[in-house]
Amino acid sequence: MRVLTIGTATRDVVLRGDFFKVVHDPGHLKKAGFPTGEAQCFALGLGGKIEIQEPIFALGGGAANAAITFARQGFKTEALIKIGNDPNGEEIMTALKKEKVGPVVIFDKVRGTAYSVIFLSAEGERTILSYHGASQDLRITEVPRRDFNVDAAYVVPGRIGVSVIVSILKKLKKRGVMVAMNPSRHYIDLGAKKLRPLFDFTDIIILNRDEGAALTGKKYEDEKGIFKKFDEMVGGLAVMTDGPKGVAVSDGRRIYKAGIYREKRVADRTGAGDSFGSGFTAGLLRQASSIKHQASRDGRNKIFKEEDIEYAIRLGSANATSNVEEVGAQSGILTRRQFETQARWKNLSVKTFKI
Repeated sequence: MRVLTIGTATRDVVLRGDFFKVVHDPGHLKKAGFPTGEAQCFALGLGGKIEIQEPIFALGGGAANAAITFARQGFKTEALIKIGNDPNGEEIMTALKKEKVGPVVIFDKVRGTAYSVIFLSAEGERTILSYHGASQDLRITEVPRRDFNVDAAYVVPGRIGVSVIVSILKKLKKRGVMVAMNPSRHYIDLGAKKLRPLFDFTDIIILNRDEGAALTGKKYEDEKGIFKKFDEMVGGLAVMTDGPKGVAVSDGRRIYKAGIYREKRVADRTGAGDSFGSGFTAGLLRQASSIKHQASRDGRNKIFKEEDIEYAIRLGSANATSNVEEVGAQSGILTRRQFETQARWKNLSVKTFKI
């Protein structure tokens, strides 16, 4: 089975050390411009030097993170990305090829490769400084005209234009490709009306609870209301993660809920969302022989068996847990063998509720 990921790839550097602290002080920090009441702090200026641990250079970006999940799970994988014609871009291509991912690369002659500096605390929390660079400027005229001979596509669009993604998905859906999408916060902020054309070509939408509430206009606490709105938007599965509380999935008929696997440690939460979303989608594809197409008013609904959704939740959750135990957005991503043979991933309680 073949999978295409579409979106961003970045060169990341992770900086660790005792030089910065996570400060929680809602009373003062909100007034100072930190709406969450939290901040990462370290001394800046004064001409001094700050000691850090050895930097960790890694591959990042949604399309790259997802591609590595699919490749390690045994799927033939390509990643459609745009990078700069520079050493960081070369490092990304080398890393993808090492993971047996075929990079479909568009080079930007002006902008550099996307780059992130990640400040990582001892507790695994992080602040990311991002340069979007070439990754945000994919144009439809740059997309290869060849047909992508794939069975599924996983879209993590970053700041790529909606019209560009719609154009790509139209072409893929004509070939019967299953499409999963994990919208970026940039996309969420555009609003449901502007994203509606995308949803017409999407079988699975994956986001977190904050994003779900923002996109549907429902209250954070109104889980049923959020899912009801999503069921109107997407003729397939709506997947909503909720941090340590786990995940909920709606197929329009039932809601499936599960907690998380217990982490051995939390080293780095970078890429946890990508790990879950791509792992969940890989789990459904693993059961692809049981996926049935059901005609609906737009002819695009897919019906998934209950056991397939439960398997997908288990693989997505295991992949996310394993990844946060290691530093870097892909270091802990599971192989198929690891998932199927390690005892810790065998059981995860999934409860179902009729809507």
